[in-house]
Amino acid sequence: MTAQEARRHLRYSAWASRRVLDAVMALPEEERGRDRGASHGGLLGTIEHIVFGDRVWIARMLSTPIEASGEPIEVEWRAVQKRWDDWASAVTDAELARVIDYRDLRGAARQSAASEIVMHVVNHATLHRGQVMSMLRQLGIAPPQTDLISFYREEKTDEAHA
Repeated sequence: MTAQEARRHLRYSAWASRRVLDAVMALPEEERGRDRGASHGGLLGTIEHIVFGDRVWIARMLSTPIEASGEPIEVEWRAVQKRWDDWASAVTDAELARVIDYRDLRGAARQSAASEIVMHVVNHATLHRGQVMSMLRQLGIAPPQTDLISFYREEKTDEAHA
């Protein structure tokens, strides 16, 4: 994985998560919070889990404490996303090969290459966005388009208009 590929796929994940977050936040509060028996409860619980994962991994990448802001999810998401954006804007190919030492949530010592962490973050969010989209469909709501190919197409359109 190159630094350019890492940046692109982190941008994709942010683009897709923002779309899903916006769709969920457009619902009445009682619908957002209702437990639907999914792996993280319901719509909001699953979105919060995505943000939690993104927050944990960027903290590990930067060797900083894992801290929640206590802000509403939309604010928390923007703050976590800014940390990822800042990291990605400066990352080099060599940095992606760097092995990160960290402790998993159970306290076990682990090591992963930065490139593996990037791909995990993108994949983890994709998995859980799919769960949110399924819950939206069960409510009779058409979920937003979040396919990777749609991101690529939008990216090309944006470049053509730049």
